[in-house]
Amino acid sequence: MKMRSAKGFTLIELLIVVAIIGIIAAIAVPGLLRARMSGNEASAIGSLRAINSAESTYSSSCGGNGYAPDLTALSTPPPASNNAFISPDLDPAQASAAVTLAGGVNKSGYEVLVQAGAGSVAVTTAANTCNNIGSISSYFALTIPQTVGSTGQRGFATDARGTVFFNTTGVQIVDPIPVGTLALQ
Repeated sequence: MKMRSAKGFTLIELLIVVAIIGIIAAIAVPGLLRARMSGNEASAIGSLRAINSAESTYSSSCGGNGYAPDLTALSTPPPASNNAFISPDLDPAQASAAVTLAGGVNKSGYEVLVQAGAGSVAVTTAANTCNNIGSISSYFALTIPQTVGSTGQRGFATDARGTVFFNTTGVQIVDPIPVGTLALQ
C-alpha cells in the first residue's frame, strides 16, 4: 500500500496566520489614523498660508491696499487675467460638499473660511478694484476639523498679521484671536 503525500495547510495553521495578521492590523491602524490627521492638519496650515499670500497679493495688486472680504473674492480673477489669487481647491463655487461655515469650503477633512476681520471697514469700492469686488481693512481666516479626533485635532486661524494660530481642542477660534492663543513656530 502506498501513502499519499498530503499538501496544504491545516486549519490550525491558517487560524494562526489570521490571528497574526489581525494583531499586526490592530497595531498599524491607529498609527495610520494619526498619520492621516497629521496630513489633514498640515493641509489646513498650508491653506491658511496660501490665503495669507493671496490676501497680500490682492492687497498690493488689486485691492488698493485693502484685503479681499472672502474666498469668492480671492477666487475671482481680474478681467485681464485667467488666474485667481487662490487655487481652485479653495474656490467656494467649486465646492462639492456642504459646509457648516457659510461661504467656506471643505478641504482635506477641514472646513476653510475667510471673512472680514473684527472692526473691518471698506477701503476700496468694488468699482475701484481690479475684479469689481471691493476691499476691506482686515480679514480673518480659519479652519476647523470636520470631525474632531477623526479628521483633525486642532483648529487654526490667521488674520492680517499673517501669523497662524491654533488651539488643541479643534473648536473654532474667534475673531479677534484671543490673547494667549498659541502661534505656530
